[in-house]
Amino acid sequence: QVQLVESGGGLVQAGGSLRLACTTSGRTSSSYHMGWFRQAPGKEREFVAAISRIGDITDYTDSVKGRFTISRDNVKNTVYLQMNSLKPEDTAVYLCVVRMAFTWSPRAGYDYWGQGTQVTVSS
Repeated sequence: QVQLVESGGGLVQAGGSLRLACTTSGRTSSSYHMGWFRQAPGKEREFVAAISRIGDITDYTDSVKGRFTISRDNVKNTVYLQMNSLKPEDTAVYLCVVRMAFTWSPRAGYDYWGQGTQVTVSS
């Protein structure tokens, strides 16, 4: 069992930055891939970014490439999402995810989901 706790959401003006963090417990974080999804009101949940077990591979959805950076610190069992140049369309609940399978499949197959943290970008 893996527990996830997200933090770092908030209200920011367009063009601003936020850094989300997700701390896990229950298993050694280097034993699983991690990522972020988001869900806006009235929209389907969508993949945002993912990072491999040791942080050597990353993947991003096209709309955040060049603006968002995912990273991890396996000593702290934490994954981060640095979000720069935020846009109103980035407004959503951001959810941290964990994939236990060894294979790299960044956009699907996640086993554990956090409760989410709200990000609101005002225009």
